[in-house]
Amino acid sequence: MLFNSFVFIGFFAIVYSAYLLLQGRLRAQNLMLMVASFVFYGWWDWRFLILMVISSSVDYGAGLWLGRAQHPAARRAILIGSMSVNLGILGFFKYWNFFSASAARLLDAFGMQPDFITLNVVLPVGISFYTFQSMSYTIDVYRRDLKPVRNPIDYFLYVTYFTQLVAGPIERGTNLVAQVLSPRRISSDQVHAGLFLILLGYFKKVVVADNIGPIANTVFNDAGSFYGLDLAIGTLAFAVQIYGDFAGYSDIARGMAKLMGFELMVNFRNPYFALSPADFWSRWHISLSTWLRDYLYIPLGGNRRGPRRTYLNLAITMFLGGLWHGAAWHFVFWGIYHGLLLILYRMVDRDPVDMDLWSGHRRRPYVLAKMGLMFVLTNIGWVFFRAPSVGQAAHVLTRMGLQISPQTLEMGHTLLFFAAPLLLVEWWQYAKRDLLAPVRLPLGWRAAAYAGVVMAICVFGVRESLEFIYFQF
Repeated sequence: MLFNSFVFIGFFAIVYSAYLLLQGRLRAQNLMLMVASFVFYGWWDWRFLILMVISSSVDYGAGLWLGRAQHPAARRAILIGSMSVNLGILGFFKYWNFFSASAARLLDAFGMQPDFITLNVVLPVGISFYTFQSMSYTIDVYRRDLKPVRNPIDYFLYVTYFTQLVAGPIERGTNLVAQVLSPRRISSDQVHAGLFLILLGYFKKVVVADNIGPIANTVFNDAGSFYGLDLAIGTLAFAVQIYGDFAGYSDIARGMAKLMGFELMVNFRNPYFALSPADFWSRWHISLSTWLRDYLYIPLGGNRRGPRRTYLNLAITMFLGGLWHGAAWHFVFWGIYHGLLLILYRMVDRDPVDMDLWSGHRRRPYVLAKMGLMFVLTNIGWVFFRAPSVGQAAHVLTRMGLQISPQTLEMGHTLLFFAAPLLLVEWWQYAKRDLLAPVRLPLGWRAAAYAGVVMAICVFGVRESLEFIYFQF
């Protein structure tokens, strides 16, 4: 069930109406939302729902056991058991095809004919997202940062809350569980912000990402047929597409949650205005980057054991971050690439972490140049992320240039036409240092802006319900 489908709009209208009718009855609201979330996820394939329930049940039970266990060894055993089940399920469904095919190719290269069963394992939608969300709960209970949830309805609502279930943000128990357990009151500020985020999210997805996506798909699916400038335009198109697609989903998820009185974490904060790799990862897919920081990088030692160990920890974290995105070598290479960027900048960049155009730390031309460099480096990474193989990525990067073709002008015009309005909104948010800056407008201006967004969605929005890119992860 896709956010950008009429089926989902009808589904949400029914669920939200029932939610409002049950206002003041927390138990009934939570039960209704849990059932609705099961329906939402099972809409793709009811077998995926069974898998999610099994995985989540393990962590629910582990949380209860951790709440009773006092001996450190017993607590560690419970945590290791829970994580082993979660990572085992994730590893099998997400990486079996990848490693079995890689092993077959390796054996074949040595003249050996592999003779083992290769399964075509179907990847359940959103498995990486809900697995990490469920695991964070168990880890937080183990660390005693969170008390175990006793009521299974409340726990399963935390894991399966449908607005953010399949593509994030990856929530933490320390944030969402408290909201599940407490009566929710919907304020007028939440309604205004929620409506804005929903409109902006649909604009990013159906107007920007879905109209620009065909440019990136055409170029990367047949890179050998395009000239230098076409390859550059295709790369820029993918940078806009993946941001509009993924950030659009997160905006819609947060907006719908606000309408119900929930506050989900911000997942994107104008990432293409970043000045360094560390700044980029504090702005892009924030729920994953902070998850990797808190549950992987810091436990490995973070930056507490000297420069060499810090660099190793960064490399391991980003390698696994790349592998999280998909079972393919180009994702692994993309993670390694970002790890190297983090290490390099950590060695040479001494600018303040909070530097921006208005902080006064540096002159504006210097800051803009640094921003432009980071944007170029980010796009180099996107080539590895989007290309079907490392070899194809190398082809695109080495042949990118200024040579034009008959379709260059049309592709460039389409990219500029749909990306420019989003860039203006992003710049406004960045300049105001406020993602909800449009909500602060006077009522008349705000109504006119919302009407313009609705009109753009109706006129330019792609009618076909195209799947969100991050559903594959």
